[in-house]
Amino acid sequence: MRIIPAIALLLALLVPGSALGFQVPIDAGDRSVYLRVGDGEFENYPWWVNGGGIRPWTSGGSPESGGAVSQVRVVLSPLDIGNGVPQPMTGNGRTSSDYDGFQFCNAGQIYVGGFFRRPGASNNFAAQLSVLSPPTLNSAQGNTIPVSEISWTTSGIGDSGAQPVPPGQLAAGSNPLTTFQQNTWNESCLSFSYANSQVVAAGTYTTTVTFTLVTP
Repeated sequence: MRIIPAIALLLALLVPGSALGFQVPIDAGDRSVYLRVGDGEFENYPWWVNGGGIRPWTSGGSPESGGAVSQVRVVLSPLDIGNGVPQPMTGNGRTSSDYDGFQFCNAGQIYVGGFFRRPGASNNFAAQLSVLSPPTLNSAQGNTIPVSEISWTTSGIGDSGAQPVPPGQLAAGSNPLTTFQQNTWNESCLSFSYANSQVVAAGTYTTTVTFTLVTP
């Protein structure tokens, strides 16, 4: 079983004129997997199901398919292009946790969270989270930027220490990021950055990267 949300990366180059990371156990239940990157769909059960409060994995909730493809973007001025100063990128999409509705990410970050649920007491299984990237971002004029110019750090409001989703850097192809142990909820907030190490032609450069969670 695999779940594959994606985010779109967009760079616009103008012509003149980041407590422990949030990882908590959930009850074993029917075999299922859920991954949200940026936007996503998750329906909390009404409060009257449990007499009050909405906590999806202690009180009930239902992951759903859907949600828009989120974007991460940065706009550079002509004087900044290729000056070697990394440029923070701004993401869009919902920033609250699907676990309990907590405002977990800051504006501009990309939320990544989910779980691999499997019945039984054994805890020997884990789902693999990977990211698939094309080699370049491309402009309509045929110019390119290596996708390795894009990296990210991870954090979460109220967290400290290691995150369930580690910091990283994009690379061409499919690259493993981490594992989600069975019957745990995992979530982190990604802050993207453009290295800005090359002088490139003005234009809008885009690509799409795909996150995949594959279960054993």
